[in-house]
Amino acid sequence: MKKRDTLLIVDDMEVNRAILRSLFERQYNLLEAENGEQALLLLHEYEEHVAAMLLDLVMPVKDGYEVMEEMGKSGLVSRIPVIVITSDDTAESEVRAFDLGAADIIMKPFEPHVVKRRVQNAVDLCRHKLHLEELVEEQSASLRESNAIMIDALSSIIEYRSVESGQHIRRIRMFTKILLEDVAKAYQEYNLDSRTIEIIADASSMHDIGKIAIPDSILNKPGSLTREEFEVMKTHTTKGCEMLSGLERMNDKEYIGYAYNICRYHHERWNGKGYPDGLKGDNIPICAQVVAIADCYDALTTDRVYKKALPAEQAFNMILNGECGEFSPRLLECFKNVREDFAALSRAYADGVGPKFKPERKELRKPETIDAVNTMEQGQMKYLTLLRYVDSTVMEVDLNTGIYHVVYMPNRDFELLRSGSRFEDS
Repeated sequence: MKKRDTLLIVDDMEVNRAILRSLFERQYNLLEAENGEQALLLLHEYEEHVAAMLLDLVMPVKDGYEVMEEMGKSGLVSRIPVIVITSDDTAESEVRAFDLGAADIIMKPFEPHVVKRRVQNAVDLCRHKLHLEELVEEQSASLRESNAIMIDALSSIIEYRSVESGQHIRRIRMFTKILLEDVAKAYQEYNLDSRTIEIIADASSMHDIGKIAIPDSILNKPGSLTREEFEVMKTHTTKGCEMLSGLERMNDKEYIGYAYNICRYHHERWNGKGYPDGLKGDNIPICAQVVAIADCYDALTTDRVYKKALPAEQAFNMILNGECGEFSPRLLECFKNVREDFAALSRAYADGVGPKFKPERKELRKPETIDAVNTMEQGQMKYLTLLRYVDSTVMEVDLNTGIYHVVYMPNRDFELLRSGSRFEDS
């Protein structure tokens, strides 16, 4: 962390800035602004060096309240203490300043030694808090590393028992990350930032941990499962959750929570026809919905004891058009966006092939909370409303690749299109 050795003094009166400058010039580097807009520009430029801001409330262009509102939106108010220095001694002003995140309020006129002590107290408290956050993050990183070792060990056990797995778990982790990154850009309401995506991707490794409890005769059966055998196979979701519940002492509650939801719900389907609980729509956690698509794609495009791998294009068509169960329309739109990344990753991490593919790392910031419907979703809703009105079957087709998506089908006249073959063949 860079040294925070600068105070930002914000006041529209030169005499007030001069008084404060004389108090702190020997102890800190100083920046000065005569209105809120200048203050925000300086703050963003020197953010990592500013130890505290001394802020007047009544100023031209932007007042002190607006400055704190902007700082709150960007999260700066939690990292840079704001000491309000004002002559407004009303209770309403004081309450509003504290509600916006002020660390302290000093009334004008002030005693110089009191100002120095209260500013230093605020700076020391913030430094201590940031130091504790660094320690917590270091401990969390160490814990995640320990978890990763355990995850890899458990994953190896699953792969050893299931003869078709190969690099399945590694691929699922990477498919999940790629698809989540696109979902984060398209649908802000899921609040997916880069940290959350990393945790969910790591937790996806546990999606099939319950298969440890499935008998070899069922797990590695070369033919189709009987109804009774399939019922046993379905229990890998709930058995996996029982195992994960025993790991609660790991202390990483967030990771275990995602792993539990993924393990239990990655075979649920959007229309409620999945298992084990028959959840519908967004009652299925988004982490499990994404892993479900990744798992289906990997199952289709790799050799298994009961089938040969299918071409990537056919796998995409089958998933888009409901051959593997129904998925969220939102996620299917994102799935289309990552088609080439999925296909490249699948080739590079094929069973028996060493890793060559490194998907582009996309840094994501946590989206700001929005009250309105996402514009992409709004456009999609209007589109589907129009399709219902015209009552015609509508397909999106890429004639170069044979990839197609049956967007709307009012009757069963074109049911054969769901087969998953190339468009011309269907």
